[in-house]
Amino acid sequence: MEDLRIRVAKPEDAEELLDIYVPYVTGTAITFEYEVPSVEEFRARITHVLEKYPYLVAEADGAVIGYAYAGAFKERAAYDWAVETSIYLRKDKKKHGVGRKLSEALEQALNMQHILNVNACITYIEKEDEYVTKNSAQFHEHMGYRLVGKFCACGYKFGRWYDMIWMEKFLGEHTAHPAAVKRFPEIKKQFEIEYCFRKNSDI
Repeated sequence: MEDLRIRVAKPEDAEELLDIYVPYVTGTAITFEYEVPSVEEFRARITHVLEKYPYLVAEADGAVIGYAYAGAFKERAAYDWAVETSIYLRKDKKKHGVGRKLSEALEQALNMQHILNVNACITYIEKEDEYVTKNSAQFHEHMGYRLVGKFCACGYKFGRWYDMIWMEKFLGEHTAHPAAVKRFPEIKKQFEIEYCFRKNSDI
């Protein structure tokens, strides 16, 4: 992929990012949403995430091909150092290294915020079907996540019950006095200088 670029998402990206997300809603159980959100709703989601966490976009040859973002793991103050991560790629851009680059960039931004734990909530089924494979769990394992929990038959979509697994990765050391978590706008410029403005095509 000649011209891969990772950048911070903008609310104006909503329509293109939603185009990537729609097939996951309508044709997979990777997301448990039943209804496709409107562009306005999706734009509001992007804006809300960026108030505190990174929301990143991958572009190749000028086209948006994937995105990744973080959100609160839980709302209580003691959970500030933990986030839940999500990543979605255009179907024809999987297995080209784009997911790895997005995940690495997301982790770098979260490191700058002093986040220590990244958690992924993943739909899972023992026997793969046309709606879910083990690819997501395998990808996260490859990125250094480990399995920490499983909820059985907790999601119902397309007339079937699906399990949910939690995978976890530590980004830093858990000390007695961790550094205070910074909001993403506080480190956005530094992140863009250190990551977004350098070449990302080495995949």
